Amino acid sequence: MIDATSKALFHTLAQSRWLQRQASRYGMAPGRGFARRFVAGESVEEAIAGVADLPPQGYLLTLDYLGESVATTEEAAAATDEYLRILETIVGSGIERNISLKLTQLGLDVDRATCVDNLRRILEPADRHEFFVRIDMENSPYTEVTLQILETLWQQGHRRVGTVVQSCLMRTEADVRRLNALGARVRLVKGAYKEPKTVAHQRKADVDASYVDLMRLLLDEGTYPAIATHDEAMLEATKRYAAERGYAKDRFEFQMLYGIRRDLQAALLADGYRVRVYVPYGQQWFPYFMRRLGERPANVWFVLKGMRS
Repeated sequence: MIDATSKALFHTLAQSRWLQRQASRYGMAPGRGFARRFVAGESVEEAIAGVADLPPQGYLLTLDYLGESVATTEEAAAATDEYLRILETIVGSGIERNISLKLTQLGLDVDRATCVDNLRRILEPADRHEFFVRIDMENSPYTEVTLQILETLWQQGHRRVGTVVQSCLMRTEADVRRLNALGARVRLVKGAYKEPKTVAHQRKADVDASYVDLMRLLLDEGTYPAIATHDEAMLEATKRYAAERGYAKDRFEFQMLYGIRRDLQAALLADGYRVRVYVPYGQQWFPYFMRRLGERPANVWFVLKGMRS
């Protein structure tokens, strides 16, 4: 069972420059890199090739270009240009047109107006090509500004966009009601960031109880919500509540991460549920990778096994 102490440990390790340099030497080595179980590659082309390895059984897909917290407007512009190239590559590949992005990757820490302009540059061609764009939620200092930017773009007519909420945060019920009223699609997660006790639940039982309450609110009042979890108890609670309320299986979707609990992904799909696999890729894979280890200690075994092979 993961606890706040373990999550804090992996959060600290994720910031280690030395550890990142060491991991980068082996983590994404062709064919044998230990991170490749959870990260589909370092380029969009590798990610698309990795998608081809998924069983052709009807999984929905989202490509997640990893990266966050750029420090200059030039870096933000470069990330935006890369997203525009990603859109073109996906269109040419024929895979599902669905991506996720982070606002700090587009310059939120540098200048809010620049970030909004960069996001608009991405959404305009995304809308033309009928993409859905998920604005990922970062840690709690970014929650309110992320929602405000979503609302700004929504009011400007960009409706094929949604965001993420975290059940660990105490504010999230109000945020879900706000997003439900807007009509935006919401992805529900527990939260992978180290958060202070002033804003977030610290006990797993409290995070789980919040998750169930938010899941019910989203199924009752939301717009095609995404229930994102690998926790079997949360999956069963969702299935049970949907059945009790008579909700069709296409009213919502389950979401899981590439390489994690493939058995559950296959079982849900076989039961007739919609299942979306988040496919992360990019050269800045190390922080993401460490958060995945922090969320589920069993993942460490796969890493150690891969490093020995």
